[in-house]
Amino acid sequence: MLVRMIADITITEKSFGPKILMSGIKFSINDNEKVGVIGRNGIGKSTLFNILTGSDHDFTGDIIFKHGTVVVSTAQEHHDMGDTTVLQYILTGLPEYSKLSHIIENHPNTMGDNMKLIDEYTQALMRFDDKGFYQIEEQIERELDNFQLPGIAHREFRTLSGGEKRLIEVVKIMHSDADLALVDEPTNHMDYIAKQQYIEWMKTAREAMLVITHDRDVLNEVDRIIELKDGTCAIYKGNYDAYLKQNAVSTGSKMNDFEMVEKRIANLKVKVIDYQRLKEKSRNPGTIQKFKRQEEKSRAELAELQTLEKPTFWIDKESAANLNYRVSAQYEKFKSKNIRMNLHDDASRSKHVLITVRDLSLGYDSPLFAGINIDLREGEALEIRGRNGAGKTTLIKALLGGTKFFDSVSLSSMSDRTSTGGIVQFAGEILLDKHVRIGVYEQEVSSTYFDLPLEAAIERMYLDRSLSISTTKIRSLMSDYLFTENDGKTPILHLSGGQKARFQLIAMLSNNPQLLILDEPTNHLDLPSIEELEIALKKYSGAIIYVSHDGYFRHAIDGDVLNIGL
Repeated sequence: MLVRMIADITITEKSFGPKILMSGIKFSINDNEKVGVIGRNGIGKSTLFNILTGSDHDFTGDIIFKHGTVVVSTAQEHHDMGDTTVLQYILTGLPEYSKLSHIIENHPNTMGDNMKLIDEYTQALMRFDDKGFYQIEEQIERELDNFQLPGIAHREFRTLSGGEKRLIEVVKIMHSDADLALVDEPTNHMDYIAKQQYIEWMKTAREAMLVITHDRDVLNEVDRIIELKDGTCAIYKGNYDAYLKQNAVSTGSKMNDFEMVEKRIANLKVKVIDYQRLKEKSRNPGTIQKFKRQEEKSRAELAELQTLEKPTFWIDKESAANLNYRVSAQYEKFKSKNIRMNLHDDASRSKHVLITVRDLSLGYDSPLFAGINIDLREGEALEIRGRNGAGKTTLIKALLGGTKFFDSVSLSSMSDRTSTGGIVQFAGEILLDKHVRIGVYEQEVSSTYFDLPLEAAIERMYLDRSLSISTTKIRSLMSDYLFTENDGKTPILHLSGGQKARFQLIAMLSNNPQLLILDEPTNHLDLPSIEELEIALKKYSGAIIYVSHDGYFRHAIDGDVLNIGL
């Protein structure tokens, strides 16, 4: 089958002030190809998309699309939306829709006997039909229902939550009928059924796609993975599982190269001193010049090698366990710093019962669920599984209800959209150990901290919970969670999604909890951070209640599954 290239991307250099963010980025995209884009938080994935969409021109290089290629992308920001409805927003984002609609609506009033306008009108009618636009509104509303957004089509777009806007962007892409779709984190905020529907569409869609995602279920369905790393990119054929194998091999080779560079630097330092001494001891002018040249040559090579930054080395846990002794030792020496979570390990598990639930029924006008029974002990995990709106958040609120923690922490940002007030129907029994310390990971940072610089936000968060905090501890926490000194001066509102997620991890663990409540914790975290989170949670001595639509995460944490609303 003939492969048709539709995009050729070359970014020679992209800088922010004196800092070079990218250089030597080069890859192409073929027709119908699905390509995943991964990389550590802050490495430049969103910047790459801004360049490809044409919203960022401040770079050197060439972005070449095959003539006639229609490109669409998910929007990151939405300004001046006025009273535009969700349906209007999606329709105006579809290639050709606005132009064809304008011709069909206005030409009959102006074309008269003008054959050119009559021909334009006729062609527009045919094209409108070919694109399926006569049925598009019904199709979009049906798709919104599939994503648990019933009745939202005629709401004003500006009234939506951030998660709802992200889902609307995905629906827009699904109906765009473009040649190339640029999609940023499409499955965040989707439940497991909606995510599977998206994946099935992605696999069969005619569009080529470039998808920024750390959702491993999505990555396991792509044709290629492009990893942004160390200012450039590495390209891996195949899906996520294939990437892990290739990455382990290439990282081993790169570590060997870096070790050779380190040895060369050490040798050159010795040579520089030796040549300098030999030069000083020599009396013959010719010999002095000879050692001087050799010293200068060695110094020049040394200076060049010392400008090289240490590459980023990461190998997934399973692949790292299968490395031979020599490569494994290299990896322990050179592996990149990752987040460091302070969780008590399973050596101290007591199997103390933290939550007991008997025949629980909860709801509003009618029960969301009934007959719920739970016995959760330290060291155990419980997954709450159900569609968005099934009552997962309602159940978690009920489990925590009446505790001092619940009085002081809002869970309103968690994912269910059905919560409209207090619980009006309640039956059964809930027993929560009144002394248990609870940590909650929420998807959204509380607005209380938005305008505070990260350092001040950490301090405020600890003080709000009557916990001790010091400048030294703040710096230690920032180091453990990969924040720089400059990050500490940045307001929470301006941090990236991944940085906000790491702040939420700090908040969750601030009170040394015995029970963790996790709501989609893998959203926004990069792959090494996700794996570190999984490793820490598997060793954790306390209990875990979690909601996750990440199949890999669910497999890693395991535990009992409580299905609700199914």
